[in-house]
Parts: sequence; C-alpha cells; structure tokens
Amino acid sequence: MKFSIGGPLKLAFRPWVEGLEHIPAEGPAILASNHLSFSDSFFLPAVLDRKVTFIAKAEYFTTPGVKGRMTAAFFKGVGQLPVDRSGARGAGEAAVKSGIDVIERGELFGIYPEGTRSPDGRLYRGKPGGLARVALATGAPVIPVAMIDTEKIQPPGKVMPKLMRPGIRIGQPLDFSRYSGMEHDRFVLRAVTDEVMYEIMKLSGQEYVDIYATAAKRQIADAAKAGKQAQKEAEQAQKEAAKAAGTDEGRAGGS
Repeated sequence: MKFSIGGPLKLAFRPWVEGLEHIPAEGPAILASNHLSFSDSFFLPAVLDRKVTFIAKAEYFTTPGVKGRMTAAFFKGVGQLPVDRSGARGAGEAAVKSGIDVIERGELFGIYPEGTRSPDGRLYRGKPGGLARVALATGAPVIPVAMIDTEKIQPPGKVMPKLMRPGIRIGQPLDFSRYSGMEHDRFVLRAVTDEVMYEIMKLSGQEYVDIYATAAKRQIADAAKAGKQAQKEAEQAQKEAAKAAGTDEGRAGGS
C-alpha cells in the first residue's frame, strides 16, 4: 500500500503532518484517531514509515461479485483485520482480540474510538470497549491522532475527489499503566476513553458532541425521513386545496 498507493497519494494531496516524532521507531503502540472519511485509513499509514493495522468491518471481505473480491483482496493485502459487527458484544470481543494480537506482535494498532465515521465533521463520544480494553490489557501507549479536512476531499455523493491538502496531527503518547488490571471495570474504561477523546479534540479543534456517532446518524436519518414525509403531506394538502378551489369555482360559475 505504501508504494502502490501511498506514494501517489502523498504526491497528489501533499498531506501535512505534525508530531511524527511521537510515533515510536519500534515496539507496540495504539493509534487512536478521529474518523472523518474512508480515506483516513490511507492517509495515516501513508505518512508513517511503519505499518499500521486497522480493524475493518467484515462486509469489506465478504461482499460478493467482482468488486467485492477486489475489495477483499485489497484489504487483506494491506493487512486489515475483519470484524463481524452483526452482534455488538461479538464485534467488541473480536476487536479487542485483534488489537491485542497486533500489540503482542510489537506492531502499531489503529482504531477509531467513535466506532464509525462522523456524519457531520464533529467529534462524537468514544465507545469504551476496544480502545481502552486493549490499552489496559497490553500496557501499550495510546497515541491520539487528529485527521483534519479529510471529509472535504470526497464528500458524500461526489465521484471525483477534490485535490486539497488534508492534515494529520499526532499527539504525545498517553500512559494508562495506573489502571493496569482494571480492563473489566466499566468506569475505568469510560475514564480512559474520555481522556483519549479529549486529547483528540484538542488536536483536531472539532466541536465535541457527547453522544455516540451511531445515535447521531440515526437522528439525522429519522429527521430526513420525517422531512420527506412532511413535504409529501404538504404537497398532498396543496393538491387537495387546489382541487377543492377548482370545485368551488365550478359551482360558482354554474350558479
């Protein structure tokens, strides 16, 4: 990926990077990043000398057809790990196991604590599962990362990407060894996750929203659905009003 895609990606978009010195030259670490675009998983590894392994939804590996097979081959080729998200608990356990395996190999594990892409460019509440549990179970440092403006490169509905410079800001490693052995304490998991999200917020400058991004997406979808329904009802009311007005004019003319 670094040579076939990373090089052209850096040449075309010229991403700027701050804080590269915080990435260890060797040894395990967890890169916890905000998530604005599908391209986040390309830009971040492209600017690092080391390999970064992210977890990816299982659909990327199981979609049928030629496009599905090509997508699966690509994600396998760049070392991404499939996670079945059909069950919330199963998905969480799979993410934790995958993360621990990567860390125990002495590699970099990338994770998006929000759990999904931001629907509107704001930073949402981190989920207290995978990130915190992997960090506490392994003792690996957590490095906060802020992706900046990647959502503007290819907004939803746009086929051709916009040539512009995204940014990547990397913060200082966070040490959570004080919570060692407490990876099953939900209050500790929440505290660790919130601390990481606070650091990401400072790096990214995003507005923070204290709800999960998945809930925000549902709210946006419900609002859009309600808006369409209201528009449909308004159009129907206008038609009925026009029809009634026409009937009244006809009666008046006949009299």
